Amino acid sequence: MKRDFYQILEDWKNNNILTPLMVVGARQVGKTYIIDKFCKDNFDDYIYINLMDNQRIVKIFEQEENMEDKVLELKLELKRDIKEDTIIFIDEVQESEDIISSLKYFCECEFPYKIIVAGSLLGVKLKRFKKSFPVGKVLIEYMYPMSFKEYLIAIGNEQYIPIIEDCYKNNKPMKDFLHIELIKEYQTFLCLGGMPQMILEYVNNKDRFLFNPNVILKSIIDSYISDMGKYTNNIYETNKIERIYRNIPGQLAKENKKYQFSKIEKNARFRDYETAFEWLLASRLVIPCYLVNRFETPLKAFINDTDFKIYLSDVGLLVELLNIPLVNILKNKDFMFKGAIVENYVATELVKNNIDLYYYNKPQVMDIDFLIDVSDGVIPIEVKANDNVKSYSLNKFLEKEKCKLGIRISTKNFGLENNIKSVPLYAVFCIEK
Repeated sequence: MKRDFYQILEDWKNNNILTPLMVVGARQVGKTYIIDKFCKDNFDDYIYINLMDNQRIVKIFEQEENMEDKVLELKLELKRDIKEDTIIFIDEVQESEDIISSLKYFCECEFPYKIIVAGSLLGVKLKRFKKSFPVGKVLIEYMYPMSFKEYLIAIGNEQYIPIIEDCYKNNKPMKDFLHIELIKEYQTFLCLGGMPQMILEYVNNKDRFLFNPNVILKSIIDSYISDMGKYTNNIYETNKIERIYRNIPGQLAKENKKYQFSKIEKNARFRDYETAFEWLLASRLVIPCYLVNRFETPLKAFINDTDFKIYLSDVGLLVELLNIPLVNILKNKDFMFKGAIVENYVATELVKNNIDLYYYNKPQVMDIDFLIDVSDGVIPIEVKANDNVKSYSLNKFLEKEKCKLGIRISTKNFGLENNIKSVPLYAVFCIEK
């Protein structure tokens, strides 16, 4: 399947590959598939190493030898030479801190090696790294589940993308029949989520109306829960990680979506769960959205690290954890968690465009779902699950802060009125920094 991340890999290659590339992302977002495809497409000499399957290579780099001898032993283990035009992809690299540390050598040696590394929970491993990390000697890129745009490509509707982008850019209404069709596809995407395995199974299923995503999504969640015991200090921390994760859906359904640890355990505070929360952030399983107290750029300067909303990294996983009957989503019915699901979807689409998330909430005064930094200020974003577009908080924000533009995301068509840009839910991928 076509992925936007492929362009990042190509950009790295076209930049003469002077620095090893490290790809960080949650399990099952498609890292191995897309990197493997890229290497096969672009290099005649390709070496794939999976450290889970080859502990001998891990042990080679653990030895007290110089790097030249280690590389020689690596070649002997692989039974092949490593040339200047060889590309090496080391998968599950979190299994060896020594190899990660060695990336500095591979960057600085006589002819820099062309190396890409990736792995499950690599972000957690880096957060708790004990050896010397090759700062400045490795390029880190983050990979996420598939976006709605990538979903359209996968199901054969790529031709709609330039039309959506044109309507977004020019605030031009989409043709009614196409708008209705895209809303339906967006609703289907809420049920599936962006995990590549999910999309692939859906595309390959001959009768999509009988397709049941629950089995696959449950398997992915089970694998995430299983991973929560890795790289933790003790079983108590593992339990806290799982409790935070499983509590996210219920917290998003609250009127005030700020994550409250006291909802997990009576009288609990952020400090009681701080380490577990940091594990989840590093794993890329969750997306934080921080509360700000001022509307100035950079917004990051005006946050409180202990006040935030937490979204799941994939909307399909949220739907599965909530155990929502999919017909409720596909038929656009009203139900308790509808707003939470839609807001989580928007969060994932924005993050896939490398947008940091912030929000503002002052009870009975103003509630702005998302705030994003742009070159000349701050843009407020309001999310509506349907076409009810009364925007009290957004209008108040624009008036009070003299903001040039606000964005309202809903099921309504494109448009621009009173400095509010209307963006249909299927076009969130168009919003960039």
